Amino acid sequence: MKYFLSVLFIASAGLAFADDFDVVEAKLKTALAAPIRTDAEKERDRNRRPIETLKFFGLRDDMKIVELIPGGGWYAKLLAPVVKDNGEYFAALGTGRVASTLVTEPGFEDIQIIATDSKLFRKEGARLYTLETNGFGVSDVDMVLTFRNYHNFDAEGRAAMNKAAFDALKSGGTYAVVDHTRRHMEADNAENRRRFDPVLAIHEIEAAGFEFVDYSDLHFRPDDELRYEVGRKTVTGNTDRWTIKFVKP
Repeated sequence: MKYFLSVLFIASAGLAFADDFDVVEAKLKTALAAPIRTDAEKERDRNRRPIETLKFFGLRDDMKIVELIPGGGWYAKLLAPVVKDNGEYFAALGTGRVASTLVTEPGFEDIQIIATDSKLFRKEGARLYTLETNGFGVSDVDMVLTFRNYHNFDAEGRAAMNKAAFDALKSGGTYAVVDHTRRHMEADNAENRRRFDPVLAIHEIEAAGFEFVDYSDLHFRPDDELRYEVGRKTVTGNTDRWTIKFVKP
């Protein structure tokens, strides 16, 4: 009887999550079709697979989420509408384009730009960015996400970003990280400068206090030989990317 009740509870929890994501998926589909998205952004949908990716990470529409380094807002245009009514969307680090354009658009006024006193910069002669931050200034966050940005930082910057994410999240909160794959333990070279070793990423993020939860092969690309810079015509839009989920204990 006890076993049956345990199985029933697990099954019920699974169904509840499925129902929760049905709501998220409907909102994502509306956001994907929104006129604010450019044709170039829509062209990337098939490759980036945002619905499947955010389902893997466990996004809900009532979450308090932080996106790190949102760039031009490709994911912000999807995430912010999903949590607009029941949750909160924050953008931190490298937020210049989102702050100057997206937050002025109808429906995106609730985007909150945080950690504006943080410094994201290259040291003299350095190729990678480093980060100086006192944290994001928010707490009890449900999810922190960053997409194809981990490789941009030096070791000091990555450690600072991971710590800030850890401090912002509540216990049980998710750290969701995606980046272009580099061969394990491959030394730096001109072709792998925008790739990152997933084993090293796991090691660093666990060192910040996170627990590894799962990985997804959603963005596994067997024809990416991991030999070329991600901007090369033979690779761009088809890079192998690791997609890893961590949790704050």
